[in-house]
Amino acid sequence: MIQTDKILDAKGLACPMPIVRTKKAMKELEPGQVIEVQATDKGSLADMKAWAKSSGNQYLGTSEEGDVLKHYLRKADQLEEKEEVSFPHTVTNAELQEQMDRDDVIVLDVREPAEYAFGHIEGAVSIPLGELENRAQELDAEKEVIVICRTGNRSDFAAKQLAEKGFGRVKNAVEGMSQWNGITEQNNT
Repeated sequence: MIQTDKILDAKGLACPMPIVRTKKAMKELEPGQVIEVQATDKGSLADMKAWAKSSGNQYLGTSEEGDVLKHYLRKADQLEEKEEVSFPHTVTNAELQEQMDRDDVIVLDVREPAEYAFGHIEGAVSIPLGELENRAQELDAEKEVIVICRTGNRSDFAAKQLAEKGFGRVKNAVEGMSQWNGITEQNNT
């Protein structure tokens, strides 16, 4: 059993709330202390890993008990901690809609498969954030990649990841699908 200094209950919360609550709780910890974040949002696994990497805090691992994911994170000391920076290249949903007809644009949806199935932008490529590390080569690095998720949080992490992998034309759709009012398609058959 992992020794923890704090337990955070984020069960029943959807993205981005588990991360928002985790950030707040981490501020109360001393460097080196460990937090257990209990969440039911399956997307929280990829979110916790990506957030820990971008903030300098250490992702220790996740265990599963029924429907509950228990994420373990260790607070970084000041030498390890990074200033959290949002991906600088962004588009609004209106700007995304204007660019969708271009041949050199890929819309990348990094939400979980169930979220994608119940409504996504027509023609969007589905690669969940947790799989992006291993599947980025499926995308054409010469094209502009506009990344979208539900709220702009996971897509921010994904945009940083793609830029680190050498994708030169990446943008984060900061408003996300929660504010999308364009045409969507479903494949929940």
